[in-house]
Amino acid sequence: MPSYRILVINPGSTSTKIAVFQDDNEIFNRTIKHSPEQLTGYTKVIDQYEFRRKIIEEQLKENNIDLRSFDSVVGIGGLTRPVESGTYIINKKMLDDLADKSIWGMSHASALGAYIAKSISDELNIPAFIVDPISVNEFDDIARISGVVEIERKCLSHALNIKAVGRELAQTLCKNFNECNFIAAHLGGGITISPLRKGRIIDANNAMLGMGPFSPQRAGALPIGGVIDLCFSGKYTKKELERKFVKESGFIAYLGTDDGIAIVKEIEKNNKKFITIVQAMAYQIAKEVGACATVLKGKVDAIYYTGGLANNKYLMKWIKERTEFIAPIYIYPGEKEMYAMAQGVIRVLKGEEQAKEY
Repeated sequence: MPSYRILVINPGSTSTKIAVFQDDNEIFNRTIKHSPEQLTGYTKVIDQYEFRRKIIEEQLKENNIDLRSFDSVVGIGGLTRPVESGTYIINKKMLDDLADKSIWGMSHASALGAYIAKSISDELNIPAFIVDPISVNEFDDIARISGVVEIERKCLSHALNIKAVGRELAQTLCKNFNECNFIAAHLGGGITISPLRKGRIIDANNAMLGMGPFSPQRAGALPIGGVIDLCFSGKYTKKELERKFVKESGFIAYLGTDDGIAIVKEIEKNNKKFITIVQAMAYQIAKEVGACATVLKGKVDAIYYTGGLANNKYLMKWIKERTEFIAPIYIYPGEKEMYAMAQGVIRVLKGEEQAKEY
């Protein structure tokens, strides 16, 4: 069987992660942090392309990893147009859309993953891909209806990690992922809770500014009347209010920290405020999981919890108490984004899956 070496690139708002996989084995990884000063001079996210690529090349060179040794390169999927799940060949249309802020009304550093991957692939004449971007959209039509004609429910989710963990769980259960009904909960800086019917994400709360529970920094679903009052209070511009809901809500607003270790320590000191807020998060997550069970008409093979917050034993205990009656529960702390990207590419290179055209 042929062996494949894959370069994985995952730019985030304040860091760039890179990894090297030889088939299933991660043989190198680095997370390069970027200070605010390093990023201040760039008016657009895409302008950071040269800076980020140079840092990646320096890291590989310092660790004696030759770019010419790779069979393929993959970047994290950014805010593309809505697409089906899968591994996509990076093309000009995708790069144009990732640079177009108007599609989703925002831009994100994840777009740089495709740009850097494509530039490396062009130089080395190897294929470049993205896998399961956050805009994977497999909604049933009824899931798009909001109740307000001008507003459609949209799908922005942690599709990459949700699909990767779902495949792993299906293997554990000795089942085909595409025949399973799961409820998936990615619990991180943003929270995505989704019903998966036969492997497809048929509904989800919008993890950025949508429905669902509050997260360490995000507001989650809010009473509409209160939102309208804030909008017209004169205290906030639109940009300031967006920042408040995305970066300054949740644990940050109530507890003054989103540090998981610090929060657990306060719970163990019997700090009533911390206990109440973490229990409130568990309550909201459990409610969303219960709603997903109704979407699947009660036919749920398993529920799985993943992401950084799945390391919080108290949060998980309080969620389990409210949801374990629905289906067996599996916990996969952390995330598998880098592994999931490499695996998506390897499935294509081995002919197990067809790469999709964007």
